[in-house]
Amino acid sequence: MELLPDSIPVVFLAVAVAALYARVASSRLRPGLPRLTALLPVIAFLAVAPMSFSSPMVRGFSAFMLAWLGAFKVALLAAGRGPLDPALPVLPFVFTAALPVKLKRRHGDRPDAAAAATMPSSRAKSVWLVSCAAKVAVIAAVIHLLQLKSLPQLHLYVRLVLFGVHLYCFLDLVLPCMAAAGGALGMELEPQFDKPYLASSLRDFWGRRWNLMASAILRPSVYDPVRARAGKAAGVFATFAVSGLMHEAITWYLTLLPPTGETTAFFLLHGASCVAEGWCARRWAERGRRWPPRPVATALVAALVASTTFWLFFPPLYRGGAEEMLLKEYAALTAFVVDAGRKMLRYG
Repeated sequence: MELLPDSIPVVFLAVAVAALYARVASSRLRPGLPRLTALLPVIAFLAVAPMSFSSPMVRGFSAFMLAWLGAFKVALLAAGRGPLDPALPVLPFVFTAALPVKLKRRHGDRPDAAAAATMPSSRAKSVWLVSCAAKVAVIAAVIHLLQLKSLPQLHLYVRLVLFGVHLYCFLDLVLPCMAAAGGALGMELEPQFDKPYLASSLRDFWGRRWNLMASAILRPSVYDPVRARAGKAAGVFATFAVSGLMHEAITWYLTLLPPTGETTAFFLLHGASCVAEGWCARRWAERGRRWPPRPVATALVAALVASTTFWLFFPPLYRGGAEEMLLKEYAALTAFVVDAGRKMLRYG
């Protein structure tokens, strides 16, 4: 398997060009139907761009970045909402459009002052580097253990736990690295995760801790419009329904197998659970009852998320051979790094 096919730089160059076109078009057209008409080709391009990649993992991750978040950002731009603004400088606009990041705009700051504000302290930088090293070590250990799947003592559920740990470590490694790259370029970016393993409720987990970039896109595109017309509960449920459909699409990009509806059912279940949880919290507050102690609540959230993930979220991926794809692509990555190291030693 070729780790870095030529399509990767070509596709992302095309994405940058599409983002520049979206910036120019939106700067000349007012929000509404004319701007949406001009931006529809960009949305369509972002939806099909991930299919240029032969690597299933690259295809799936680029579908998350481009076909979901990127397309939603451009659609929000057509309505004059969301993180994209034609008034942004070229580099932050392209960076925000192409990657799963959200820019913090510091009004009134000079570029050099904004860049200085994004520079982390030496202690924060050291902590971040240690965290990255720890996640790399965990990923390496997980891959090694997954290679032992033929052993009878490594149960299916153990492999599912390992797969989930890998997924979290991978996302919490790659996404902050993208944010760090933006910080090095003078942009202040919001974090994508906030210790989801400490969530004290499902609403806390989904709304304030897990995949915050997706929450930031779904809030103005789905939740706010539906809530304004049909109420908070409908807004929450519609948000989870759209998230489920987009995750279903990402699973298709990754496996190229027909959708089963299990991924959508996972998010519909969690949407209904969040609505029920909010109703119970209000009733308990009215009657003077306290929420369960934080350790108990955190354990309950972890148990519910883990059990429903094993039941509905992971099976479509496993049927699509996600574990085998993961092992093959990490083998390709290892071969690439070893080959690059040999070339450096040869020409060094």
